[in-house]
Amino acid sequence: MVKIPTKSHPCEAAMYWDVLIVKPLADYRLYVEVKDGRKGILDMKPYLAHGVFRELTNVHYFNQVGILLGAVTWPNEQDIAPETLLAELIPLELAGPPS
Repeated sequence: MVKIPTKSHPCEAAMYWDVLIVKPLADYRLYVEVKDGRKGILDMKPYLAHGVFRELTNVHYFNQVGILLGAVTWPNEQDIAPETLLAELIPLELAGPPS
C-alpha cells in the first residue's frame, strides 16, 4: 500500500512568523525567536504609553509574557501583531547579545 501525502489544512500549519521563544529582558525589551529563523530584540517602550499596553509598565506583569497560537501575548490579552513584530524586531547581529 502506498501512502499518498496530503496537504495539511492552512489553520493546522505553523506560519512563518510563529514565535517559538520569547523572554522578557530589562528595560521593557523582549528576546524573540521566530519560526523562520529570525532572532532578535523587540523594544516595547514605544508602545507602553498607549491603550491596553499601559498595563505592561508594571514590570512584574510585563515579565509574564508568553506565546499563544504563535503570537507574543500577556495574560490580559495584550498581543503584538505579527507584522509589527517582524517590522520592529532588531536582529541580534545589530542589537547585540540579550541581557
